[in-house]
Amino acid sequence: MTPPDNSTEGTLRPGLVGRAATNVSEALTAPVLGSGSIAVYATPAMVALMEQAAVDCAERHLKPGEATVGVHLDVKHTAATPPGLDVTAEATLTAVDGRKLTFSIAARDTAGPIGEALHTRLIVDVARFEARLASRRPG
Repeated sequence: MTPPDNSTEGTLRPGLVGRAATNVSEALTAPVLGSGSIAVYATPAMVALMEQAAVDCAERHLKPGEATVGVHLDVKHTAATPPGLDVTAEATLTAVDGRKLTFSIAARDTAGPIGEALHTRLIVDVARFEARLASRRPG
């Protein structure tokens, strides 16, 4: 008898969910990241958390040697978060079109929603991607 295949490889489908979380430290505030002068959770930090949630959703379902790269992000940062609060992002895979993955992402802190995004990632072959990258390096 063959043991059951518990791998998740090749199972990308709409409805999958990924998550990421952080605590807003001073290092994640707008003045430190250069995106403003008020000490609140920086939009670039929220964007990175949103992408982490999308990666969490997708990459465990890829074949060996594959990864995803972000190619588009339409984001709204709708509420300020002070340092000390926890922030979470939840990415839901909404569409799979060949190598193109589309996500709907919601971010919230302990007081409520703080942002939302539509995000597109592409599945890439890591070796081919790195070879193309090497050709772009100077010198």
